[in-house]
Amino acid sequence: MVSNSTLEFLKTRRSVLARNMTTPGPSADVLRDILSAATRVPDHGKLAPWRLVVLQDEARVSLGKIAADALFAREEDKSVDAYATSAAQFLRAPCVIGVLACPKAHPKIPRSEMILSAGAVCMTLLTAAQSVGFAAQWLTGEVAYEPSVLQALGGEAGDEIAGFIYIGTATEAPNERARPALDDVVTFGLPNLGSPQ
Repeated sequence: MVSNSTLEFLKTRRSVLARNMTTPGPSADVLRDILSAATRVPDHGKLAPWRLVVLQDEARVSLGKIAADALFAREEDKSVDAYATSAAQFLRAPCVIGVLACPKAHPKIPRSEMILSAGAVCMTLLTAAQSVGFAAQWLTGEVAYEPSVLQALGGEAGDEIAGFIYIGTATEAPNERARPALDDVVTFGLPNLGSPQ
């Protein structure tokens, strides 16, 4: 069997927790390469039903305050510490990319396919960043469902936040975690019709 470095990389790929990231993040040129790779995902109808918002420097601070204000407003037990933690969440990595799923009305292509395409953008961002040596993690959390956060990212009615991709330099190597046994999650043939002949 011929060795394939891409396959070997994917077999050992591991996310790094955002709290275990530091500077530097990708340079402008490397970031552009990562973003270019992320837009080469399956996209039925070539609709580009997603948008990417790069958050660096002060943009991370501003979005953190918007998120903290929104979460604080609905909390019954208001805690200054919780507010501060929420406000600082986008500061855990030097670069955070918000991925918006932006489905478009189409007579033949269902909304679900467009949402899945945005998910593919998230996964490709993660993989592309890691392939060039950066740590990366795909996160959502409560802020991904806050209307004010969606609006701040330029989202419109019907859009959703597919995720936030944190990119930086790992402060420590990630631990491997348990993965499902293939026999538990893979079936060959139609399970209710038996094995293929």
